[in-house]
Amino acid sequence: MLTKEINRGIRLSLIMAALAIASAMNTTSHAEETPPTIFGDIIIGQKSSPDPQSVRGMSGGFIPGREIAGKSETPTGACTGYFDEEPDHTVELTSKFEFLRLQVESPEDTTLIVTGPGGVWCNDDFDGKNPGIIGEWLPGTYYIWIGSYKKDKYLPYTLTIYKS
Repeated sequence: MLTKEINRGIRLSLIMAALAIASAMNTTSHAEETPPTIFGDIIIGQKSSPDPQSVRGMSGGFIPGREIAGKSETPTGACTGYFDEEPDHTVELTSKFEFLRLQVESPEDTTLIVTGPGGVWCNDDFDGKNPGIIGEWLPGTYYIWIGSYKKDKYLPYTLTIYKS
């Protein structure tokens, strides 16, 4: 348990450093914009705003994706990469969505595992090297892991959820 807390602390320190560098490199300033939450959870209903909603984190870990997912392949892709034991984010859907898109953006190649009502979904290269999943979603709680291809390699990312 202590190892998991230390690992999470290291990841949080890494993301803070990466975000500080990214902020310093950003030449456009928007004082009214608030950056997405780090390792945040999201609740989405039909009338939730804003659309899209975003959270940030650091990908990676030491557990192979097939162990997290309980399989090596799903209809949405292979369960590749390395992940932390605990999910990076929890998404609570308060109603059924005919269309919902989860998409990860990172400077390097990342992977994605989602578990929730109806099953397990994995993805690797939804949009270029960025993973994502699109489709119909049932109401309930979804657990989201963002992974890296190399064991114990941590990368900053933004997870964005689009309702439309």
